[in-house]
Amino acid sequence: QVQVVESGGGSVQTGGSLRLSCAASGNTSRRDCMGWFREYVGKEREGVATLDNGSQARYADSVKGRFTISRDNAKNTLYLQMNSLKPEDTAMYYCAVRSGVLCLPAPLTPSYYRYWGQGTQVTVSS
Repeated sequence: QVQVVESGGGSVQTGGSLRLSCAASGNTSRRDCMGWFREYVGKEREGVATLDNGSQARYADSVKGRFTISRDNAKNTLYLQMNSLKPEDTAMYYCAVRSGVLCLPAPLTPSYYRYWGQGTQVTVSS
C-alpha cells in the first residue's frame, strides 16, 4: 500500500505562483512513476505533469513552460512548481503514484496510476 498526501494549494491572482507538494509513504521507491493531475468541476480528471522511473518529465501542452515537476528522493516528495498561473488553472489538483512498474515514459493518463491523494484546491482569480 502507498499513502499519498498533497499540500500547498491556495488562492492566487493571475500571474502568481504556487508550489504543490506530495508526500508518498508506505511501499514506495525513488523510481516510482508519479504525477500531478487536475480536475475541473464537472469534468474528467486530466494529466498535468508526470515523472517516469528515470525522472524524465512529461507535461500537458497547456502547462508547458509554466509548470515544473520535480522529486526529492530523500524526502520521498513530489513537487509541482506552478508559475504564471491563469484562471483556467483553477481546479482540484491530485498527486498519484504507480509503483513497481517500468514507465518510460510516464503516461499522463489518470487510469494508469493506482494510488491517489485527497487533492488540494488551486484557485486563480483574474
